[in-house]
This record gives sequence, C-alpha cells and structure tokens, in this order.
Amino acid sequence: MAQTFLLIAWISLLFLLLGIPSNSENPTTRKPQPFGFLNHLQGCKKGENLAGLRELKEYLNKFGYLNYNSSKAHDNDDFDDFLEAAMKTYQANYNLKITGTLDSETLSKMVMPRCGVPDVVNGTSSMTKKKNRHHGHHHHSRKKFHTVSHYSFFRGYPRWPVGKTHLTYWFDLGTTHPDAIPAFVGAFDKWTLYSQYFTFEETLDYENSDIKIGFERGEHGDGNSFDGQGGVIAHAFAPTDGRFHCDADEFWSLGAIAGYYDLETVALHEIGHLIGLGHSSIEDAIMYPSIPSGVVKDLHDDDVRGIKALYNI
Repeated sequence: MAQTFLLIAWISLLFLLLGIPSNSENPTTRKPQPFGFLNHLQGCKKGENLAGLRELKEYLNKFGYLNYNSSKAHDNDDFDDFLEAAMKTYQANYNLKITGTLDSETLSKMVMPRCGVPDVVNGTSSMTKKKNRHHGHHHHSRKKFHTVSHYSFFRGYPRWPVGKTHLTYWFDLGTTHPDAIPAFVGAFDKWTLYSQYFTFEETLDYENSDIKIGFERGEHGDGNSFDGQGGVIAHAFAPTDGRFHCDADEFWSLGAIAGYYDLETVALHEIGHLIGLGHSSIEDAIMYPSIPSGVVKDLHDDDVRGIKALYNI
C-alpha cells in the first residue's frame, strides 16, 4: 500500500512539473541546440579559414570576449590573432588548459546552456581578475578571508543603495505559470538566509516593484533576445535595473529531472545578478555561467562571500 501511494504521489508530482514549461513539446524530441554549430569547428586554430568561424566570433562577442564595435576585422571566417586571444581568455575563465584553439574540452564548455549575462564587460574579464589576486583582501570589504575567492562583480560595482535591503518582486502572470512561483520564492528565501542582509517580498504593484520577473521568447524588448531551446536559458540585469527573464522555450521543472532545467537553481543564479554579483569561475558556485539540465545547485561559499564583500556585511 505504501509503495502504491508513493508511486501515485510521484506521478502526480511529475504532472505538476510538466505543467511548468511554457512549451508543450517533449524534451526527448528537442530542436537543434543554438550552440550546436560549434561542434564542426572542433580543433580549429589560428591561421585557418573555416566556414562557421564567423559564428564562433559572434558567440564570443555576445559574451564579451570580442568587441565588434572596435574592429570590423572580426566579421569573417578567419581564425586570427583576435580570435585566439578571445579563446585564451575564455579558457582562463573556465579553468581550461590555455591553448587558444577550440579543443574538445573547450568545446564541451561552450555548447553548454548558460546565462545570457556576459563574462567580460568592456574588455575586462572579472572572472579571472579575482583569481589573479592574493588571498584575503577584497575590494569594498574590510574583512579578510583565508581562501581564494572567484566571485566577481559588475563593472563599476553597481549595488542597491545603502539602507535598501528589502526588495519587492513582481511576476508577469501573463507569462509565468502559477506552479513556477514557489521556485522563485524558494530562491529569494535562500538569498535572505545566506546573505543575512536582503529580504524579499512579492508585490502586485508593477510600477513600484524593485524586481520584475517574466518568461519571454526570442526578441522581447530588452536588447538580449532568447534563442530557443538550449543556448541562453535566462538573464537578469545588474542593480538597480531589476529585470529578470527566463526563456519560455525551455523545459522547466521543480527539482532534478533529466531534460529539464531546475527553475530554483536558475533563479538563484539570476537573483545573484540582480543584487550585484557577476559570474564565478568555480563550477560548484551558483554564479558559474553554465548549467546543464537535470541538475540542482545551491548557494556556495563563494557566492555568499561575494555578496558579503560587495555590501560590507
């Protein structure tokens, strides 16, 4: 009898989870992944000209490793010095062997679904900047730690104003399934617990809300379009913008289910951006840029140290 009850409970939970994704397709029949074009470029290196390298440059431009605005020379299929330098920066950020080529290990990282927030802003790679510093002292903090920190901040260290510790959040109920809301609430609660600084509260007042959450598809008006299943799965903006968008084309779940992205895990990451954290190079940290499907993560010591350093907690 107990086994039958557990089976029924599990089936009921599964149906609940399947109600969260905005898209009605089966995750076993996924469309081609947005970053899948990288696969045929494996092994390419400086000096080569190969169809598709232009798209690799667009990928690296999107996440800050190249800057099209500074040089039109990047708009071709040549593996030039600029591309090699960008590849080396990417490899340093992700703790990979620095080869400057698209080797198999680098490729496996680049095709992973990820956050849409760039790793490099205005030519500054914050993911490696911290690693190159000595142990202990961190900018904007008088505290000293005896571990190497890998967290990062946005350029200019944007933060919520002093004394602004209670933030309100609003859901776009036209795009957000009711079953998804507990995942966001759980993520906010964890940041409250571990930061010992911020508190969060839902509001129905759109105009005066600090954080605005919704599920969007493709181009949705913020200059950071989504790309369908896989690829970029969510993004959020630095303080005090407050916008937080999930890709409605993804398969979302509450918990670890193969082929689905755990919504609370992704929300924890994006809330980190909303309160001022950049990306971390520690793979176990919630602020690591990539997240595979079927994985649940929690806040890491590096995430907590980062927010405490930023706000002098």
